[in-house]
Amino acid sequence: MHVIGIDIGGTKIASAIINESGGTNFNKVEKIGSNKGDEVGDLIVSQISLLIEEAKDNQIEIGAIGLSVPGISYSDKGTVWAPNIPGWDNYPLLQKITSHVPKEIKVKIDSDRACYILGESWIGSAKGCTDAIFIAVGTGIGAGILINGEILRGNNDIAGAVGWLALDRPYDNKYDNYGCYEYHASGDGLARVARELINDSKTYDGSLRKIPLEDITAYHVFEGYENKDEICRKTIETAIQFWGMCAANLVSIFNPEKIIFGGGVFGPAKIFIDEIEKEAAKWAQPIAIKQVVFEYSLLGDTAGLVGAGKLAFNQLKIKQ
Repeated sequence: MHVIGIDIGGTKIASAIINESGGTNFNKVEKIGSNKGDEVGDLIVSQISLLIEEAKDNQIEIGAIGLSVPGISYSDKGTVWAPNIPGWDNYPLLQKITSHVPKEIKVKIDSDRACYILGESWIGSAKGCTDAIFIAVGTGIGAGILINGEILRGNNDIAGAVGWLALDRPYDNKYDNYGCYEYHASGDGLARVARELINDSKTYDGSLRKIPLEDITAYHVFEGYENKDEICRKTIETAIQFWGMCAANLVSIFNPEKIIFGGGVFGPAKIFIDEIEKEAAKWAQPIAIKQVVFEYSLLGDTAGLVGAGKLAFNQLKIKQ
């Protein structure tokens, strides 16, 4: 038996046929571009249709489809909220998919953060763990939380929205759309902080001055850090403090076996894992922090896709 995994991001959709060992085949990637609302739903349906045809041509049986969404999946309604996809405020994704696939194929949707930790606990860095947390740092920030072998979802499937952690004071209105932690330490946050520092400096003439402010990205910040650019270094040092504080809070609350950093920023930021752990040790419950292991994602940018596959296999077990 095989399943189809779909990892929906803010800018692209990745999909594959996944076997019972977590291996992927017939991998496909589609850019979302300017598509919105039901147009994005159509792109997903198109990828699923192509993979179902690939399965038929290769005599592969598809039992279920798992989808990872960059936001909130409301399991009771089958709708999703994804802030980076226009028109997905309460989008009926489950109905969209089930109306286009054979009835015998089961469909399950969950948040990307839940799928990240599902993938890592299946064949990644959290394999064998019953308590582990995946901190995904990309355009935004979220955490997949595994407690006693179960994914923590909360009252309305919003658990793990750690980008909204209050890690500074007093409150600033600039946090309204992002949350405090995400504002400072996400991929977009690194660029935001660098721009603010440039605007506040009358003497800075480093590498970022050569780039229009609105074009600065996290990539430029990491590049400048390697070249000892003062603002890039200050931006990264601030982010390390925030990453460490977040990890410390999660360690103190949940006492996990592992804290795993992943997402597009980790990536280049994986070289800071030891510094993040040292920062976390200043803030965390002193016994719990000595028991936890800090790692970066073993699955990298496939964690959501593999996790969506595991989500689908779990659905098959429930139905059997």
